[in-house]
Amino acid sequence: MLQELLTAGAVAGVGIAAYAGAAARVVKQYERGVVFRLGRLRGGVRGPGFTFVVPVVDRLRKVNMQIVTMPVPAQEGITRDNVTVRVDAVVYFKVVDAANAIIEVEDYRFAVSQMAQTSLRSIIGKSDLDDLLSNREQLNQGLELMIDSPAVGWGVQIDRVEIKDVSLPETMKRSMARQAEADRERRARIINADAELQASRKLAEAAEVMSEQPAALQLRLLQTVVAVAAEKNSTLVLPFPVELLRFLERAAPAPAATPPSAAAPAPAVAPPATTAGLGPGAVPEPCLDGSPPPAAEPDVRG
Repeated sequence: MLQELLTAGAVAGVGIAAYAGAAARVVKQYERGVVFRLGRLRGGVRGPGFTFVVPVVDRLRKVNMQIVTMPVPAQEGITRDNVTVRVDAVVYFKVVDAANAIIEVEDYRFAVSQMAQTSLRSIIGKSDLDDLLSNREQLNQGLELMIDSPAVGWGVQIDRVEIKDVSLPETMKRSMARQAEADRERRARIINADAELQASRKLAEAAEVMSEQPAALQLRLLQTVVAVAAEKNSTLVLPFPVELLRFLERAAPAPAATPPSAAAPAPAVAPPATTAGLGPGAVPEPCLDGSPPPAAEPDVRG
């Protein structure tokens, strides 16, 4: 009798252990458990720790409550200013309602991924190229709102959306490089022109001060000599004041006017000798001023 009781107790213990093993579940700290009894949601969400379910009747599904980092594949689109670009992004989200994440949507990860891709293409079509390159913070906020609106009903909360990279065609990159180079050259020319204007104003003020004090010019010349002498070179600079040149010009005597009677007489020009009446073989005489005699004129008399 005792042996039968022991055997029955052992069998009951094994059955209880098997039942406990089949009914026991462990939910981790970052997870929540959703129990379905015969296909219907039973009770609330099970918290982390040790919990029991009815074997065969109940089914426990665990939902990860950690923040999920999901990369969005690069999407190609045309911006509002007709530029073809490829943009990729990353989405950070987490489940805030485990029951809705299981009941309201078949696969919340896949749903968030597809919504992110669709919203990214929509943002590309509504934005200009300059906005994609320089105004990303505002675009990130708009993209986050577009994804978060339908995700709220799924029990998912979008924490952050970031645009990672914007790929441009090579022709557009070269055009932008030329534009940036031209803009930098324009600014350099403006700065140089402004510097020349300021320098000319300062030089005009310095010239005005030096004109009032002539000794200032002499001091400036001496400073120039000291600056040149400080360098080790073979150049010798001798400053010559402009005032001294002007003094010498004023001191130089003006040339006296020559009286008309003292003018040299003009040389007399003898009439050219002719060969008329000379016989054949006669040599004409040269002119008085030593110039060669003119050619003989042919005799046309009959």
